[in-house]
Amino acid sequence: MELENIVANTVYIKAREGGGGKRKGKSKKWKLILKFPHITECEYLRDKIDCDYTSICEKQPIGRELFRQFCKKDTKLNRCICFLNKVDIYLYFQEEFEVTTDDKGKDAAQILKEFLESESPDFLGDIISSETISQCRENIQRCTPEEQESLQEETPSKNVFNQCRSEVSKYLSGEPFENFREDKIYFSRFLQWKYLERQPVTKNTFRQYRVLGKGGFGEVCACQVRATGKMYACKKLEKKRIKKRKGEAMALNEKTILQKINSRFVVSLAYAYETKDALCLVLTIMNGGDLKFHIHSMSDPPGFAESRAEFYAAEVLCGLQHLHQERIVYRDLKPENILLDDHGHVRISDLGLAVEIPEGEMIRGRVGTVGYMAPEVVKNEKYMFSPDWWGLGCLIYEMIEGKAPFRARKQKAPFRARKEKVKREEVDRRVKEDTETYSDKFSEHAKSICSALLQKDPKLRLGCVEDAMGSRADDIKTHTFFKLNFKRLEAGMLKPEFVPDPRAVYAKDVLDIEQFSTVKGVNLDQADESFYSKFNTGSVSIPWQQEMIETECYQELNVLSEDGEPTPDLIMDQPPPPPRRGFFSRTFKRQVCCGSGNHDNDNDAVRV
Repeated sequence: MELENIVANTVYIKAREGGGGKRKGKSKKWKLILKFPHITECEYLRDKIDCDYTSICEKQPIGRELFRQFCKKDTKLNRCICFLNKVDIYLYFQEEFEVTTDDKGKDAAQILKEFLESESPDFLGDIISSETISQCRENIQRCTPEEQESLQEETPSKNVFNQCRSEVSKYLSGEPFENFREDKIYFSRFLQWKYLERQPVTKNTFRQYRVLGKGGFGEVCACQVRATGKMYACKKLEKKRIKKRKGEAMALNEKTILQKINSRFVVSLAYAYETKDALCLVLTIMNGGDLKFHIHSMSDPPGFAESRAEFYAAEVLCGLQHLHQERIVYRDLKPENILLDDHGHVRISDLGLAVEIPEGEMIRGRVGTVGYMAPEVVKNEKYMFSPDWWGLGCLIYEMIEGKAPFRARKQKAPFRARKEKVKREEVDRRVKEDTETYSDKFSEHAKSICSALLQKDPKLRLGCVEDAMGSRADDIKTHTFFKLNFKRLEAGMLKPEFVPDPRAVYAKDVLDIEQFSTVKGVNLDQADESFYSKFNTGSVSIPWQQEMIETECYQELNVLSEDGEPTPDLIMDQPPPPPRRGFFSRTFKRQVCCGSGNHDNDNDAVRV
């Protein structure tokens, strides 16, 4: 039994490390899997894809790369791209390093001198209005210490180029973008990438590895894309189990919400496909395990230092804010749904109970996990986003105290704890009536934020002062509990104090993960196929394109002619070469030809 777990972990860890070869986990035939089709096979996509500037050139990573390559051919357009690149670098360094106000002014002044001064050969005065340049110049002057001190306000350096960028982007979205769409090389290559992106996804697209845990409708296992070597987590939803529990709406809702969200603090959906027995969601893999495992199994006594709890709480807060901006309430915040990645950052997972709230409405629904549901949820009252801030309070409390605020844990030797055995009704009563208690583990700031988030009345709860969105995450960010820089955090520039061991597997042993029982008495029929077709949509565009770039497949495959002429696969009038026959096909054909020829003439037989 122990040997089986060791083998499963060893194979899984080796896959995470890229298999130890130069291909970094890619299949031997990865170039064949990602071979570009002839452009004639892709032309139909011109009428199928969303062909606006923002979608192709700003949101889609491969579209952005190809558009910038296209612009570099033209001097004027190349100046625009250089300006945008310099501003991106300026913003990056401003967040990444503790840049002084004086240095910020010098960096901004350098960009001003290079692109916004009429004496410069790269002057963008024919694209950016004189009024915008003048305003930008005034704002940059505020970056100097003397001007800053006299103004006594926060430096405007971060947003100093916003209007300039907006006008450059507006210019690029006009005639340059139209010319890009008509280009026979760069846009045609974009169509070829979109063709590959839309290829059917099946179980053969992936290699499957050990089971990592359980979801509501099936197992969650590790998997690896054969073509790129990228690792993911595959959440399997058993078809019969979904039908028995009438969970079709919940499964489709989770998939739709995951597809909509693009946040570094929420797991991303990369693929959705089906097998004979299951619907599969391929998600961001989080190799560091969940917070429940770290709080109760990796800490003695259970719980974290306040600084570590602050970091995780801040990242969860950003994830909830991103969900709320899309009018999505999560409703199931608890430690086991917060996962750590390889670098120690956390993401929100398992959006099965999340729901989108219609504009101007409130919802009702007694859903969630006992002990973590807010009082208004337990009472089945109407709410908007308030249950998530209650859940954040429960999470911070448990990370520090080592137990949930309304459900105790009995300690066992060492690293082990089990839940207090208490009826659901009693836990619900505590949530509605009891006030949580605080030990000496809590600082005054930690106690203050927990008390503010665990207010029984949602109208008095921190973050719930109703505005147009019904959620005030910024009120929570400014609480004294949080001492970190949220701008740097959201840019991914703060380092966690705990980094998971890359050679460890932060999950239960494969044999300790309880297996699902066989679903009996449920038959799948043709009526279910309509639901499956809505689910089985294949690759998700932005994550797929990011995968191609991150795994260097884009860099290696996106080879264009150096002389400015289209490669053979991009020439419309040149038909694609016939597919190369395999060894067995060629051998079989030769045998047939030899067997059916006229053997009276030996020379003919030899020629055949």
